[in-house]
Amino acid sequence: EWSLVESGGDSVQAGGSLRLSCRYSTYISRYIGWFRQTPGKAQEGVAAISLYAGNTLYPDSLEGRFHISHDNAKNTVALQMDSLKPEDTAVYSCAAGSELSLTASDFPYWGQGTQVTVSS
Repeated sequence: EWSLVESGGDSVQAGGSLRLSCRYSTYISRYIGWFRQTPGKAQEGVAAISLYAGNTLYPDSLEGRFHISHDNAKNTVALQMDSLKPEDTAVYSCAAGSELSLTASDFPYWGQGTQVTVSS
């Protein structure tokens, strides 16, 4: 049975950093993506990675502030977030899918999410 479990969410001040972790229980798919959502808005893709090739994908809007990485030995995918802004406040979720994408509908498997709050 598959599972995706996020951790690392917290409250930080603007300009700070957080590192989120997504642990997957077993081989679930070839790609993991990180998404965020605020009330009333759709899921927004913030990073994705190929678990085998290591290719990564980010939206231009993040201006290089986020970095995704994979630890094969620990079955985890991390999201390092730097220079955080209040508008980064959201529930962050990891998801597994079959292509390198930032589109939520391309990912059928989802974790429960972890809250990130950035105060000004």
